[in-house]
Amino acid sequence: MPQIKRSQIAGMNIHYLFYSLDYFFAAQQKAGIESIELWGGAPHFLMDSMSYADCKKVKQKAAQHDVKIVAFTPESIIYPYNIAAPDPDQFEKSKLYFTNAVKAAAELGTSLMTINSGYGYLNEAKEEAWKRSAEMLHHLALVAEKEGVTITMETLRPEESKIVTTLEEAIRMHKEINSPAFKIMLDTVAMSVAGETMEDWFAAFGEEIAHIHFVDCKPYGHLAWGDGSLDVSKQFEILNRYQYKGFLGQEITEMKYFEKPDEVDQRIMDHLTPFFND
Repeated sequence: MPQIKRSQIAGMNIHYLFYSLDYFFAAQQKAGIESIELWGGAPHFLMDSMSYADCKKVKQKAAQHDVKIVAFTPESIIYPYNIAAPDPDQFEKSKLYFTNAVKAAAELGTSLMTINSGYGYLNEAKEEAWKRSAEMLHHLALVAEKEGVTITMETLRPEESKIVTTLEEAIRMHKEINSPAFKIMLDTVAMSVAGETMEDWFAAFGEEIAHIHFVDCKPYGHLAWGDGSLDVSKQFEILNRYQYKGFLGQEITEMKYFEKPDEVDQRIMDHLTPFFND
């Protein structure tokens, strides 16, 4: 019997980049999406190493549309802030930025913040970049423990990083950080690019998987469900078998979705609805 609930689908605002935050919240309510993984990028949520947006106002906007922010995802790829920044000044500013992100997550009322390993230079030894990544993640885990937030780390594609891009590397980093506030996020795109399966990840991590970026792919492309090659019924079968209780973030990043993002989200929900138990 299906166990995944509609409320576990978490809409994301990254493909609403050219629309207001109010428009995004209204579109989620219309599509029947109850939970939100808030992408912490401008213009929706302005944050830097010194300050961040008024979380109270953002929460009020969400409440006006009967949606709840359940996870916070600070932008960490296209901005100058980098978990494993190779320049010392950039590293320190990145530390302030991601520390702010943990605090913002707490103020937004969510207990989840998503992150990745960052990236280093291609012309340096991988272990040097790994050390910086681990140092930053360890620091953030300590902050998260104090703030009552859980950090969930995803793998990246090889084009984005050479640090944590596989299940094996995720296992190593998880053991190295060794904090109750540091758990794992499964990204179905990075998983597919690495030739791995959801079964592999749950077998390795079990309940340590605290969040999932649950999207279709070919294996590249963060696609709307139905536009890729993943067998959605198989994914739900695994989620149900392992009794997954976390959220399923809809991290849609392909530019072709940016003009009519509300129509895309409605199509996603129509595609996934048969697999909900409510």
